[in-house]
This record gives sequence, C-alpha cells and structure tokens, in this order.
Amino acid sequence: MRHGVELSHDTSWLADGECRGYGFIRGCVSGCQLRASHRDAVVILGIGTDLANIERIQATLDRFGDRFRNRVFTEIEQRKAERRRDTAGTYAKRWAAKEACSKALGTGLRMGISWKDMAVSNLRSGQPVMEVTGWAADRLEQMTPPGHQAIIHVTLTDDHPWAQAFVLIEARPLT
Repeated sequence: MRHGVELSHDTSWLADGECRGYGFIRGCVSGCQLRASHRDAVVILGIGTDLANIERIQATLDRFGDRFRNRVFTEIEQRKAERRRDTAGTYAKRWAAKEACSKALGTGLRMGISWKDMAVSNLRSGQPVMEVTGWAADRLEQMTPPGHQAIIHVTLTDDHPWAQAFVLIEARPLT
C-alpha cells in the first residue's frame, strides 16, 4: 500500500489459525509491518449512508409543517434549518444523517429508536457532529468494546435535488 494505513487480522502465521488477539497495521511504502494489539487498535463499529430528496422533504414540510418538524428534528436542528435560506435542504441533510446513523448503529429505524435520539449540530468551524441519546446511545454503548470510546463522524452534502450523509462510528482505545 502506498498511502494510508490498513489494519488486517492475519492469523495465517499462527499454527492451526489460532488467534492471539493481534493484527497487523500495514502502511509503509516498503511494505514493513507493525504488530499491534487489538486492544490498541481503532475499530470501525459501523458505516451508514443515505440519500434524501430535498423536494420530497419540502413537500412533507408543506403538507405536515410543525407536526413533521417536531416529530423528527430537535429544537437545535429546527433553529438551524429555519435560519438558512435553503430550509428544506438543511432539513434534508439532517434527515439523511439520521438515516445514515441508524444504519451505522446496525438497526435502521427500528428497535425503539426515535428520530430525536440522533441529532446533528455544528461546531463553530461549521463541522457537523452527531449526538445520540436514548435508545441510540444505549445501542452505541452495546456496540463499543470495553476499554474503548465510541466516536461518531458525520459528513453532509447537497446538490439539488439531493442531500447526502455518511456516518462512520469508530471505537478508539481509552488512554
């Protein structure tokens, strides 16, 4: 591999495929390998993506108004969207983020998850962040290996009429 780092769980070097809890991190141009304990490795817990149609979200806002807003979006999300020129686009990106997060949690929107259990806000830099509460937080805790902290990454984009979100959940070792 020329650039980046790849973590593989190669047990071929062990007799009878016996696993001793180690993997390899590959990333050196010359092909060198660094042996790393799984306890020290970053683990990808889930990946989710969703594509939402902005015009469909606009039609839903027109038809159901506050009933839709209050059922799906937190007050912070609503304030953010209502301040934006492209209100429907802002709601559509957050809708897509919630769908993507539920997929990354491994459930989709079932098993008691509430739309408001997943909320998108922004750092001062504008970077979106996903916060989970309620059942979504419980599910995240169940997924996270002992000795690790779960971190949710989210990215949002739109190009009318589409809004898209990707969510990646990683577990980093506690230091």
